[in-house]
Amino acid sequence: MPTDNQQKAFNKRAFISTALFVSGLILPFSGFMNHSYQFDTLTIGRHFWMSVHDAAGLLFVIFAILHILYNWRALLHYAKKAKERFLTKEALAAIVLVILVVGLISSHAFHVGK
Repeated sequence: MPTDNQQKAFNKRAFISTALFVSGLILPFSGFMNHSYQFDTLTIGRHFWMSVHDAAGLLFVIFAILHILYNWRALLHYAKKAKERFLTKEALAAIVLVILVVGLISSHAFHVGK
């Protein structure tokens, strides 16, 4: 345990990862709230959720870039290992899941206003 004279250094990687995680958690909720206010005039509530979503999105992008920069060597290591296997069953399952969920959720746009 560090003494008063030996304070532990600020861990930038942990800070960036946590900020990325928290801003990523805010995005779906604020996006849902934005969606629920979409047909309102510019009320205080709608403006608030638009601002929350925009700020969280901007922070998410900034911290994602910083996360990539701070973990560049590990990412290169993963990329080199990925060359050994073209497509794992886990990668294929993740790709299919994301495409299905995004497709299902976004398909409601074709049913609005009919």
